[in-house]
Amino acid sequence: MQKTWRDLIALGSSWLEGRGVPEAHLAAELLAARLLKCTRGFLAGHLGKVPDQRYVEAMRRGMARLAKGEPIQYVLGEWDFRSLNLICDRRALIPRPETEQLVERVLKGQAAKRENPLVVDVGTGSGCILLSLAKEMKSGAFIGIDISPEAVSLAKENAVRCGLDGKVNFVVSDGLDDFDEPETVDIIVSNPPYIPSGDIKSLDPRIRDFEPISALDGGVEGLDFYERLVADALNVLKSGGEVYFEIGDGQGEALRGLFFDAGFDDIKIERDWAGRDRYASAKLA
Repeated sequence: MQKTWRDLIALGSSWLEGRGVPEAHLAAELLAARLLKCTRGFLAGHLGKVPDQRYVEAMRRGMARLAKGEPIQYVLGEWDFRSLNLICDRRALIPRPETEQLVERVLKGQAAKRENPLVVDVGTGSGCILLSLAKEMKSGAFIGIDISPEAVSLAKENAVRCGLDGKVNFVVSDGLDDFDEPETVDIIVSNPPYIPSGDIKSLDPRIRDFEPISALDGGVEGLDFYERLVADALNVLKSGGEVYFEIGDGQGEALRGLFFDAGFDDIKIERDWAGRDRYASAKLA
């Protein structure tokens, strides 16, 4: 008797679970939905059908990659972030739900309500933050910066995919070094590397072995990029301009100190859904 999609998903789920793949059934469903070019919600209409052999082979290839520890997001080659569906591969970090809340905080700020604000995303990676802001803000100029040419290439591809390539500009640059004119930027947002160097080896192998280390390693205390960005922000922000960071657990007080020493106002350290320090923001007087 030929196996249906239901059988294939069940067998794949069991096989993945036996190899320690987390959320094995979900992963098998996502692989099937990707091949069928539908969402998980529409899988039910296919479960009783018999898949072509090419789909069976593709499922096997995907499951083999998962069994080797590769994240499901990279295996699928795409991932949702807020209202966007983005290309997702090893050129940049996987977009995560916590970062969606960083976007939400920017949108609720006063600077986002200015007329045509200049928004700069430092360490843009896949472009998920900047593209979401460009789509959801009423107006503005949007620049994404990354030191990695590969990441910038990915961000540009995502801009085209999302129909936002005419609204954003992604460039290869080392931080804010290329902003020569002072007081030109309204919003700086960044999810920079913030994991202490000594903690990299103990990361989940699915992160450590597949996601770009340069986007994870934040120096000895995980604060190297924040120290630099806060100092640079003093030069490029307009009066009342705002800075928004995603931060690591336990880094809140250090970020509060950095902002305070630099003369920022309205300093906020906020927690994620799990109750961990996750967001730091401040306003330039």
